[in-house]
Amino acid sequence: MTNWPMRNILIGFISLILFSACRNDLKAIHEIIQPSLLNQESARDVTIYYSKEGKTKAALNTKTFQHVLDARPSYIEMKDGLTVIFYNDSLKEISKLRARYGKMFDETGNVLVRDSVVVTNQKNEMLQTEELVWNNKLQQFYTEQFVKISTPTRIIYGDGLESNQYFTEYRIKNVRGIIGLNNNEIPAP
Repeated sequence: MTNWPMRNILIGFISLILFSACRNDLKAIHEIIQPSLLNQESARDVTIYYSKEGKTKAALNTKTFQHVLDARPSYIEMKDGLTVIFYNDSLKEISKLRARYGKMFDETGNVLVRDSVVVTNQKNEMLQTEELVWNNKLQQFYTEQFVKISTPTRIIYGDGLESNQYFTEYRIKNVRGIIGLNNNEIPAP
Protein backbone atom coordinates (compact mmCIF):
# COMPACT_ATOMS: atom_id res chain seq x y z
CA MET A 1 0.00 0.00 0.00
CA THR A 2 1.04 3.52 -0.75
CA ASN A 3 1.52 5.96 2.05
CA TRP A 4 -1.00 8.66 0.91
CA PRO A 5 -0.26 11.27 3.59
CA MET A 6 3.45 11.15 2.80
CA ARG A 7 2.72 11.37 -0.92
CA ASN A 8 0.45 14.42 -0.40
CA ILE A 9 3.11 16.15 1.68
CA LEU A 10 5.71 15.46 -1.02
CA ILE A 11 3.42 16.80 -3.78
CA GLY A 12 2.65 19.89 -1.69
CA PHE A 13 6.35 20.51 -1.03
CA ILE A 14 7.26 20.19 -4.75
CA SER A 15 4.36 22.50 -5.69
CA LEU A 16 5.55 25.10 -3.19
CA ILE A 17 9.06 25.00 -4.67
CA LEU A 18 7.75 25.27 -8.24
CA PHE A 19 5.38 28.17 -7.47
CA SER A 20 8.02 30.11 -5.59
CA ALA A 21 10.52 29.52 -8.42
CA CYS A 22 8.06 30.96 -10.95
CA ARG A 23 7.71 34.27 -9.13
CA ASN A 24 9.61 37.06 -10.89
CA ASP A 25 10.53 40.50 -9.74
CA LEU A 26 9.78 42.90 -12.64
CA LYS A 27 12.64 45.16 -11.61
CA ALA A 28 15.07 42.22 -11.83
CA ILE A 29 13.69 41.25 -15.23
CA HIS A 30 14.20 44.80 -16.57
CA GLU A 31 17.79 44.74 -15.31
CA ILE A 32 18.45 41.48 -17.15
CA ILE A 33 16.61 42.20 -20.42
CA GLN A 34 17.34 45.33 -22.41
CA PRO A 35 14.04 47.16 -23.00
CA SER A 36 15.00 47.90 -26.63
CA LEU A 37 15.03 44.15 -27.35
CA LEU A 38 11.37 43.91 -26.40
CA ASN A 39 10.47 46.24 -29.31
CA GLN A 40 12.18 44.19 -32.01
CA GLU A 41 11.26 41.21 -34.13
CA SER A 42 14.02 39.11 -35.66
CA ALA A 43 14.12 36.25 -38.12
CA ARG A 44 16.66 34.33 -40.19
CA ASP A 45 16.54 33.16 -43.81
CA VAL A 46 13.52 35.27 -44.74
CA THR A 47 11.72 35.47 -48.10
CA ILE A 48 9.11 38.18 -48.56
CA TYR A 49 6.87 38.33 -51.65
CA TYR A 50 5.51 41.68 -52.76
CA SER A 51 2.35 41.73 -54.82
CA LYS A 52 0.15 44.38 -56.37
CA GLU A 53 -3.40 43.72 -57.51
CA GLY A 54 -2.92 40.01 -56.85
CA LYS A 55 0.24 39.68 -58.96
CA THR A 56 3.69 38.96 -57.55
CA LYS A 57 5.99 41.85 -58.40
CA ALA A 58 9.11 41.01 -56.36
CA ALA A 59 10.68 38.52 -53.97
CA LEU A 60 13.12 39.69 -51.30
CA ASN A 61 15.53 37.19 -49.72
CA THR A 62 17.71 38.01 -46.73
CA LYS A 63 19.74 36.05 -44.19
CA THR A 64 18.77 38.24 -41.23
CA PHE A 65 15.72 40.40 -40.74
CA GLN A 66 15.26 42.74 -37.79
CA HIS A 67 12.10 44.80 -37.38
CA VAL A 68 12.77 47.73 -35.04
CA LEU A 69 9.41 48.95 -33.73
CA ASP A 70 10.44 51.59 -31.16
CA ALA A 71 12.37 53.80 -33.64
CA ARG A 72 10.69 56.78 -35.26
CA PRO A 73 10.14 55.97 -38.04
CA SER A 74 10.11 52.21 -37.47
CA TYR A 75 12.13 50.17 -39.94
CA ILE A 76 13.25 46.74 -41.05
CA GLU A 77 17.01 46.23 -41.20
CA MET A 78 18.83 43.58 -43.23
CA LYS A 79 22.45 43.72 -42.03
CA ASP A 80 23.69 40.55 -43.74
CA GLY A 81 22.70 41.42 -47.29
CA LEU A 82 19.68 40.96 -49.49
CA THR A 83 18.63 39.92 -52.96
CA VAL A 84 15.47 41.19 -54.66
CA ILE A 85 14.13 39.62 -57.84
CA PHE A 86 11.61 41.71 -59.81
CA TYR A 87 8.98 39.96 -61.97
CA ASN A 88 6.67 40.94 -64.81
CA ASP A 89 2.97 39.96 -64.81
CA SER A 90 3.88 36.49 -66.19
CA LEU A 91 6.30 35.88 -63.28
CA LYS A 92 9.28 36.17 -65.61
CA GLU A 93 12.37 37.66 -63.95
CA ILE A 94 12.96 41.20 -65.24
CA SER A 95 15.78 42.34 -62.98
CA LYS A 96 17.73 41.45 -59.86
CA LEU A 97 19.17 43.64 -57.10
CA ARG A 98 21.86 42.55 -54.64
CA ALA A 99 23.37 44.55 -51.77
CA ARG A 100 25.21 43.86 -48.53
CA TYR A 101 22.88 46.05 -46.42
CA GLY A 102 19.26 47.14 -46.59
CA LYS A 103 16.79 49.19 -44.58
CA MET A 104 13.05 49.51 -45.29
CA PHE A 105 10.93 52.17 -43.60
CA ASP A 106 7.47 50.99 -42.52
CA GLU A 107 5.53 54.25 -42.90
CA THR A 108 6.67 55.16 -46.41
CA GLY A 109 7.70 51.82 -47.87
CA ASN A 110 10.95 53.44 -49.02
CA VAL A 111 14.04 51.24 -49.08
CA LEU A 112 17.73 52.14 -48.75
CA VAL A 113 20.35 49.65 -49.94
CA ARG A 114 24.08 50.17 -49.47
CA ASP A 115 27.45 48.53 -49.87
CA SER A 116 28.26 46.81 -53.16
CA VAL A 117 24.86 47.38 -54.79
CA VAL A 118 24.48 45.54 -58.10
CA VAL A 119 21.37 45.61 -60.31
CA THR A 120 21.08 43.53 -63.48
CA ASN A 121 18.32 43.39 -66.10
CA GLN A 122 17.15 41.30 -69.07
CA LYS A 123 19.21 43.37 -71.53
CA ASN A 124 22.45 42.23 -69.84
CA GLU A 125 22.96 45.67 -68.34
CA MET A 126 24.53 45.98 -64.91
CA LEU A 127 24.41 48.92 -62.48
CA GLN A 128 27.06 49.14 -59.76
CA THR A 129 26.91 51.74 -56.98
CA GLU A 130 27.40 52.06 -53.24
CA GLU A 131 23.92 53.38 -52.38
CA LEU A 132 20.48 53.17 -53.96
CA VAL A 133 17.10 54.36 -52.70
CA TRP A 134 13.71 52.94 -53.71
CA ASN A 135 10.96 55.56 -53.59
CA ASN A 136 7.73 53.64 -53.11
CA LYS A 137 5.46 56.57 -53.99
CA LEU A 138 7.23 57.25 -57.32
CA GLN A 139 7.96 53.54 -57.94
CA GLN A 140 11.56 54.31 -58.90
CA PHE A 141 15.16 54.00 -57.79
CA TYR A 142 17.54 56.91 -57.42
CA THR A 143 20.99 57.73 -56.13
CA GLU A 144 23.32 60.72 -56.03
CA GLN A 145 26.35 58.44 -55.64
CA PHE A 146 28.87 57.35 -58.27
CA VAL A 147 27.38 54.81 -60.71
CA LYS A 148 28.85 52.48 -63.29
CA ILE A 149 26.59 50.92 -65.89
CA SER A 150 27.93 48.13 -68.08
CA THR A 151 25.97 47.30 -71.24
CA PRO A 152 26.85 44.81 -73.99
CA THR A 153 28.54 47.61 -75.98
CA ARG A 154 29.79 50.20 -73.48
CA ILE A 155 30.53 51.23 -69.91
CA ILE A 156 29.03 54.49 -68.64
CA TYR A 157 30.19 56.36 -65.52
CA GLY A 158 28.27 59.10 -63.73
CA ASP A 159 27.24 60.72 -60.50
CA GLY A 160 23.60 59.98 -59.82
CA LEU A 161 20.86 57.96 -61.45
CA GLU A 162 17.08 57.67 -61.70
CA SER A 163 15.52 54.40 -62.84
CA ASN A 164 12.19 52.65 -63.03
CA GLN A 165 11.66 49.74 -60.65
CA TYR A 166 12.83 47.17 -63.20
CA PHE A 167 16.02 48.99 -64.25
CA THR A 168 14.80 48.81 -67.86
CA GLU A 169 14.67 52.61 -68.25
CA TYR A 170 17.19 54.85 -66.52
CA ARG A 171 18.77 58.28 -66.69
CA ILE A 172 22.34 58.87 -65.55
CA LYS A 173 23.06 62.26 -64.04
CA ASN A 174 26.39 64.00 -64.59
CA VAL A 175 27.80 61.47 -67.05
CA ARG A 176 31.59 61.32 -66.60
CA GLY A 177 32.52 59.08 -69.48
CA ILE A 178 31.45 56.43 -71.94
CA ILE A 179 33.78 53.67 -73.03
CA GLY A 180 32.94 51.66 -76.16
CA LEU A 181 33.63 47.91 -76.08
CA ASN A 182 34.24 45.19 -78.62
CA ASN A 183 32.13 42.07 -78.29
CA ASN A 184 34.98 40.08 -76.72
CA GLU A 185 35.48 42.74 -74.00
CA ILE A 186 31.95 42.59 -72.60
CA PRO A 187 31.95 42.37 -68.77
CA ALA A 188 30.09 39.43 -67.26
CA PRO A 189 27.11 40.47 -65.08
